[in-house]
Amino acid sequence: MPTPDSQAQRQRRTAAATTLLDLFKSLPLHDRLAEGGIMALQAVGGASLAYQVGSYLHTEQAFWAAITAIAVSQHHYADTRHLSRDQFVGAMIGAFCGLGATVLGHGSLLAYGAAVAAAILICWIINIGSAARLGGVTATIMLLVPSAGPAWEIALLRLGQVTLGTLSALAVSWLIGLAEKRLLAQQ
Repeated sequence: MPTPDSQAQRQRRTAAATTLLDLFKSLPLHDRLAEGGIMALQAVGGASLAYQVGSYLHTEQAFWAAITAIAVSQHHYADTRHLSRDQFVGAMIGAFCGLGATVLGHGSLLAYGAAVAAAILICWIINIGSAARLGGVTATIMLLVPSAGPAWEIALLRLGQVTLGTLSALAVSWLIGLAEKRLLAQQ
């Protein structure tokens, strides 16, 4: 159960996010278009880099790296870094739970449900609740998306693809943030 302090912090963050969203909505169309363009550039750049590197390395289903890069891309580098950490932790826990369900449950619906529930619970237990849904998603991908090979190899491939996607998104986000700072310094 969350402590009162964590609930108060969550309420302050929610209020701040709402205020920022309201402020963003009040921006003129050309400013929103510019901000959206930067986000699109980050997402496409990160996804393209992740997919190209994944394809070059002959990873199985490199599109998972591209999807991860899009999923973690945020406007600011710090936000991308935070979401990347959550994605990685969630993927690691989800892959571990999916591996356990594959080995112990032999593909049963009960084992699938237990793996998703375990991934979510573990994330909350280690106090990274924001990674919980990502752990459930990774366990679902591991258990429900058809793939060939031993379960441990599938888990490692998924984790590798998530890592590649997050690193690609982080690199592109950092570069774009650096370019933005330089452009603002010139104005």
